Amino acid sequence: MYTFSNKLKTFSIILIVLGALGVVYGFMASNKSLEDVKVMLAEEASHHGAHAEEASHAVAETHDTHATTDDHKEDAHHGDAHHGDAHAEHVMHQIHNRPWAALYVAAFFFMMIALGVLAFYAIQIASQAGWSPVLFRVMEGITAYVLPGAVIVLLIAVASGTIGHYNLFIWMDPEVVAHDKLIQGKSGWLNITWFAIRGAIFIAGWALYRHFARKFSIAQDTAEDKSNFKKSFRIAAGFLVFFIYTESMMSWDWIMSVDPHWFSTLFGWYVFASMFVSGITVIALISIYLKSRGYLDFVNENHLHDVAKFMFAFSIFWTYLWFSQFMLIWYSNIPEEVTYFVTRFQDYKLPFLGMVALNFIFPILMLMNADYKRIPWFVVMTGIVILFGHYIDIFNMIMPATVGDRWFIGIPEISSVLLFAGLFIFVVFTALTKAPLLVKGYPFRKESEEFHY
Repeated sequence: MYTFSNKLKTFSIILIVLGALGVVYGFMASNKSLEDVKVMLAEEASHHGAHAEEASHAVAETHDTHATTDDHKEDAHHGDAHHGDAHAEHVMHQIHNRPWAALYVAAFFFMMIALGVLAFYAIQIASQAGWSPVLFRVMEGITAYVLPGAVIVLLIAVASGTIGHYNLFIWMDPEVVAHDKLIQGKSGWLNITWFAIRGAIFIAGWALYRHFARKFSIAQDTAEDKSNFKKSFRIAAGFLVFFIYTESMMSWDWIMSVDPHWFSTLFGWYVFASMFVSGITVIALISIYLKSRGYLDFVNENHLHDVAKFMFAFSIFWTYLWFSQFMLIWYSNIPEEVTYFVTRFQDYKLPFLGMVALNFIFPILMLMNADYKRIPWFVVMTGIVILFGHYIDIFNMIMPATVGDRWFIGIPEISSVLLFAGLFIFVVFTALTKAPLLVKGYPFRKESEEFHY
């Protein structure tokens, strides 16, 4: 049986406390009045120079109105003061959005890891894989975070439109909807009541599968027949059908709808690839950690090699989906679609292109060699980079629509990551103490223990 070390438990609690303090500070620091924002913008304008400001306004107006030069001059005379107030109000709203968005990105990222592991676990059982049963208890420990993690994500989303001032989803704002024909057309789907109900259905389905899969797995340890194994197989097959549908709908609701004018038919798969590779990476990291602490003697370098192969393969799969989505939208050049990438190239070039290097170039160079996949420290190093890359991926999905060009990775973002990292460690490692780390009665246990090639 695994025991949660006091050092790791204390470390997780420290992360939670530090993260919570930083999150509170982030909300307090972002609470700027309209006058504060006007002063800030005036300082920025004087810093960058009047000419740069005029040029940026001219470019923005050209994009927005496609008017002639004469029209610009006339508009500048008549609407300068009004434009300045509207711009300041817009910036104020972006600043208020930042702590909400930072909290949401981190909450979704850690929930996504647990959900990716749940899907991977179900695939192993449904396919009756022979190599992976020695890692089942690690997977079950990680999936303990699905329920609390998903509930937190849904609560932040709903709170941002009720307690907050529509800080994440503009379609929750009745004033915006009243003046937006496109959002009105989607209001049958995008309304806060139906959004919350759908989220509750998704979470209930995922949590129920996890509960029964874990129950049958532990019962099989002491059972004299294979009835629990058969039940596990049947519910895994059913869950995977449920997961395919709900994961796609969840990605539309919880991520894509932050920008309700934009859509992509590949988006559900794209988010799935990100969560899957992140989940598999965390399986590798936790397995290596437990083995280094004297647990998991039955896990050998061949198991590590196979997990690293999945990390490598799904990094390439993620890149294929990223490029497919980008290339098709860029090539078709439809204004409603291409704005998504225009925004990211203008304001998020470093995180947007850096993420591709972190999630594709680095893993492919590090994990292409079969021998490197068997070296624990090498897999850990690559895994940390992959996780950071996929955090930036979620960051790129949420931030442009919520904070625009007012993004920065500072106290709100780092504190949110610390908060949920601490909570994730606490929940997962507590779950690992609840059952033996080897599935004893599983039919493929012997095959998995002797796995080699």
